[in-house]
Amino acid sequence: MLKSAIAIRHIHFENLGTFEAVLAGAGYKLHYHDVGVDSLSMLDPVQPDLLVVLGGPVGVYDDDAYPFLAWERALLSRRLAAGRPTFGICLGAQQMAATLGAKVAPTGVKEIGFSPLTLSSSGWASPLRHLDGVPVLHWHGDAFEIPEGAENLASTQLCGQQAFAVGRNLLGVQFHPEAEACNGLEPWLVGHATELSTAGIDPRAIRADAIRHGARLREAGRAMFGEWLEGLEP
Repeated sequence: MLKSAIAIRHIHFENLGTFEAVLAGAGYKLHYHDVGVDSLSMLDPVQPDLLVVLGGPVGVYDDDAYPFLAWERALLSRRLAAGRPTFGICLGAQQMAATLGAKVAPTGVKEIGFSPLTLSSSGWASPLRHLDGVPVLHWHGDAFEIPEGAENLASTQLCGQQAFAVGRNLLGVQFHPEAEACNGLEPWLVGHATELSTAGIDPRAIRADAIRHGARLREAGRAMFGEWLEGLEP
């Protein structure tokens, strides 16, 4: 019997990308739950075998403007308390961190583009070791602090907290290991054109780096995600 995977998606092109094939190979049936189209109240917080919360261009602290954020954290509160397998990417990881009581706030700097991670000792002992030396895609201006009881797995020069884990079942990453970059990330560059312009970032540089690093990121990201799935506890 196929296992169930639900991915909460905030913006259409920020999907599971290269990880979709990993899920299929591991025996999961993936369903996207699109914010603004599908009601979060319809989701059972603990029923899916895997819950993924994806990225998006809003902040954890934007509840008044985007009420779904509070609904999402309420759902995560029940799921994380139950220790059910949960993976967060960018906004998703920030939502997980906030739910676990950690501070999430703007850094004052846009970290957008490709650069490698520096792994902690805990990171080296985790599936993130597959990403060593691989430029990963960063696209954020906010950052989380490490929740109490969690392990800090990785950092960059611009952000000291790039990933955290709680046991084997909870993993949050600030960056985008799932991004399908081989073709240049055109949906991202168009969808985030205003943000790039405001930050003074040339989309041509990101496009070129995406093509240059996309294949390595795809293989390393899939290896990381696949090993994490294999290590999940019932």
